[in-house]
Amino acid sequence: MIERIDTGKRMSKIVKHNGVAYLCGQVGDGATVAEQTRDCLSRVEALLDKAGSSREQMLQAVIWLADMADFAEMNAVWDAWVPEGHAPARACGEAKLARPELKVEIIVTAAC
Repeated sequence: MIERIDTGKRMSKIVKHNGVAYLCGQVGDGATVAEQTRDCLSRVEALLDKAGSSREQMLQAVIWLADMADFAEMNAVWDAWVPEGHAPARACGEAKLARPELKVEIIVTAAC
C-alpha cells in the first residue's frame, strides 16, 4: 500500500511505502547557508515526525548546495543535527536551485 500525506497537484510532502518514508525536498529561510540549513532541517524533522519516523531512522539524505564553497558551513550544522551513530547514507552536490536566494535543499528517506 502507498500512503500519500499532504498531497497537492504537483507533489506529496511525504510518500510512505513498505515501511519507508520518502520526503519531498526541503529548503529553509535565512540569509546564510547555516541559517537555511538549520531551518531546512527543522522542516525535515517535522516531516519525519508526521511520517511516524525520526532522525534516528534516516536511511539516506541527498543535499544540494547552490555553491560547493558552502560545504563546510552546511556540514557544521548537519553534523550537530544528526544523532551520533545514526548518520544516513548521504550524497552532496552542487545544483541550480529553484530560486536564486536558496542555498541548500535536503531530501531525506527514512524507515517508519
